[in-house]
Amino acid sequence: MSKNTLIIGAGGVGNVVAFKCAMNSKTFGEITLASRTLSKCNAIAANVKAKTGVQIRTAKVDADSISELKELIAATSANIVINVALPYQDLTIMDACEEMQADYLDTANYEHPDTAKFEYKKQWARDEEFRKANIMGLLGSGFDPGVTNVFCAYAQKHYFDEIHTIDILDCNAGDHGYPFATNFNPEINLREVSAKGRYWENGKWIETEPMEIKQVWDYPEIGPKDSYLLYHEEMESLVKHIKGLKRIRFFMTFGESYLAHMKCLENVGMLGIEPIEHKGQKIIPIEFLSTLLPDPASLGPRTKGKTNIGIFAKGIKDGKERTVYIYQVSDHEKCYKEVLSQAVSYTTGVPAMIGAKLMLEGTWQGKGVFNMEQFDPDPFMEELNKQGLPWQVMEMRADKSRRVDV
Repeated sequence: MSKNTLIIGAGGVGNVVAFKCAMNSKTFGEITLASRTLSKCNAIAANVKAKTGVQIRTAKVDADSISELKELIAATSANIVINVALPYQDLTIMDACEEMQADYLDTANYEHPDTAKFEYKKQWARDEEFRKANIMGLLGSGFDPGVTNVFCAYAQKHYFDEIHTIDILDCNAGDHGYPFATNFNPEINLREVSAKGRYWENGKWIETEPMEIKQVWDYPEIGPKDSYLLYHEEMESLVKHIKGLKRIRFFMTFGESYLAHMKCLENVGMLGIEPIEHKGQKIIPIEFLSTLLPDPASLGPRTKGKTNIGIFAKGIKDGKERTVYIYQVSDHEKCYKEVLSQAVSYTTGVPAMIGAKLMLEGTWQGKGVFNMEQFDPDPFMEELNKQGLPWQVMEMRADKSRRVDV
């Protein structure tokens, strides 16, 4: 029985997912790309056809409308829905999948449009409904969350009896030439970065001020970079599934120019998510700001440099202390050459395709709602190497220390 695939979202990540699904069309069968803006879908489909020879269908859909989503799932006979739309729309797409009995996958957890907070609570709550519908939901199949979860599961399976501490380390050393721009949706990016930090230690969450905690990490193939502690959603599921965990933190790199621009915008209220009155009209400042900033999908042809994302884990194996660093390096220009997107979109879109591929092939199976680390990591790690995201493992030894300031 052939499988049909529906991709919702036509931004930078949607572009990558469409390309990579087409490159694996034997698994994904008839592919449909849909979003609110049909012209974006058509442009991507034309590029995919030109570069791969695979024709994908396009459709217009309002992802806030369950009825429209249900009609589209029915019309496409979709076996799986890959959600790379906005995190605000996770729940409506999940509800439509449940009613139409189609498997579901996303790359980022639900965010309420009026609350600068993201958590898995409302998505996990749909586990029973997904079980009853005899379908599977895979949450956070991007890079972080996503690949970082799989890295943790891989480390737990192959290198440790217990993992005691994990630092997730995300570095984008790309240069797009703009004074200020975001590499993915500006609203999501700026809300995430300007929020208070949070990490988990000894069974409880500890909150920090934004950018309060910094470390300098020496990223392979990039070099030392200032890395700041943020809250990131994969930690919420990893604390449930990693044995022996005592602390987990997330760090991301930011340059001085980015931080200065963001602080200025925050100080003048441009990061606000509450409506304000402007010349007789209600506007949301951060939405207005997003219209002024470069479209992240347009950054591909002008971005140079590399990304490096990984995990640094410490724990015990056979009664002895062990430290392992698992990471992946991508080149912006190489990614653009392959799929017409920069590395931030590439490193999110490829894992989304891999997660869906494993689901359609029956390698990752289950009924209900799952996070990435709940499955055998080995098939996913093998696909990363095959699909353009080769990874490295570095074991830290006392006689071969790296320059790390923690």
